[in-house]
Amino acid sequence: MTWVSYFAVFFLIWWVTLFAILPFSLRTQDEDGNVTLGTTASAPRGSHVRRAALRTTIVSLIIFATLWVLTNQLGFSFDDIPRIAPVID
Repeated sequence: MTWVSYFAVFFLIWWVTLFAILPFSLRTQDEDGNVTLGTTASAPRGSHVRRAALRTTIVSLIIFATLWVLTNQLGFSFDDIPRIAPVID
């Protein structure tokens, strides 16, 4: 794969990981007992986007590094996926 393909794969991994990580460590206004007038009680307490982006980048780099090792160092490709599991007749 070229570096453009690797960037595209990393970009996809990053976005999927972001949506998986966003709910973690989210505190609502209701949990803090301080609901701002005009907002719902389930609204986030404060912005945690910077922390979520950092966690997402770290987890995405780990996933991407695993993919890179499998494809570049061990020689696997997406075409090998059907051959990994044994065929049961």
